[in-house]
Amino acid sequence: MPSPFPGMNPYLEQEDAWRDFHEAFLPAARESLSPQVSPAYVVKLEQNLYIHERAANERHLLESESYLEIRDSKSRRLVTVIELLSPTNKRPSDDRQRYLAKRAGLLRSEAHFVEIDLLRGWPRMPFDEPPSGDYCVLVSRVEDRPRAEFWPIGLRERLPVIPVPLQDPHPDAELDLQTVLHRVYDAAYYRDYIYDGSPWPPLPAEDADWARRLAAASAA
Repeated sequence: MPSPFPGMNPYLEQEDAWRDFHEAFLPAARESLSPQVSPAYVVKLEQNLYIHERAANERHLLESESYLEIRDSKSRRLVTVIELLSPTNKRPSDDRQRYLAKRAGLLRSEAHFVEIDLLRGWPRMPFDEPPSGDYCVLVSRVEDRPRAEFWPIGLRERLPVIPVPLQDPHPDAELDLQTVLHRVYDAAYYRDYIYDGSPWPPLPAEDADWARRLAAASAA
């Protein structure tokens, strides 16, 4: 049974579910993209590595988070990077600054950049004109910079089908975010445990009532 929400499922934003969802979403996105871009390109699952300093008598804490690279299958030239944001990227910290430095480098590079933000919490990434909406997607094409395409997404809206730019003469691939979410939701059986808690950040009263009704119907 797919997620009962028409778009993003706000219960997946809970700390208890998000990391698992993040790490399942990107391999599922790769499964969607690879048949579209093969054999000209390969889609690789890579890792951002974050090192956290601890007390002098303790070891460093390592944390990794996945992202996708699309590379030319012959030259291995980097063509497109796809990031799904996480609390590590968004909340004010040294990790956010490291991510912002990586992001700035990509936006100056010869690679296209796709950034998917399905979290309502914490400050948005810097934009010249911040998009409205609960969630958003950025697609930055090399040839259009500094301009970029934005998809602001409301809580009750279907997640979009977004373009994933490639090299000329190849047309964009397409990534159906809603289909990927449903696939991950089903495979992980999130319905068995995520509705024990509440969405975080808390939803406005009207949206909270709506979310509870959908969650209750799913559990019935």
